[in-house]
Amino acid sequence: MNKSIEAKLAALGVKISDVDERFILGSGHGGQKLQKTSSCVSLRHRPTGVEARCQRERSQVVNRDLAWAELCAKLEERQRAERAKQKDEREQCRRRNRQKSRGQKIRMIESKKHRAGIKSRRGRPDVD
Repeated sequence: MNKSIEAKLAALGVKISDVDERFILGSGHGGQKLQKTSSCVSLRHRPTGVEARCQRERSQVVNRDLAWAELCAKLEERQRAERAKQKDEREQCRRRNRQKSRGQKIRMIESKKHRAGIKSRRGRPDVD
C-alpha cells in the first residue's frame, strides 16, 4: 500500500485492521482473462459500512491501490459532510437564540397593534 494512503488513513483515524479486503472475479467485458483472475478489489470499512470497489485495470496490484484511494476519498467526504452538518446545526441554533434587531422589534409591535385593532372591531352582533 502507498505511504500517502497510509498517511491519509492515519489522519482520518481509520485503522487498516477495520477494513475488509477481498479479491473477487471481475464482471463485464474482458473475456477469458477477466473470468480466470480475481483482479477486482473490494474494500469495506466495517465501522462505517463504506465500500469501495475497483476493477479499472487488469492488474490486481493497481486495482488495490486505486480501491484504497477511493475508500480514503469516500471516508474524507463522509467526515467533511459530518463536520458541515454540525456547523450548520450550531449556526441554526445561534440564529434561533439571538436577540431581535431594533427594526424587527418595531415591525413586530406594529403587527401586534394592527392585529389587536382587527380583533377589537369584532364583537357580538347587536340584537335589535
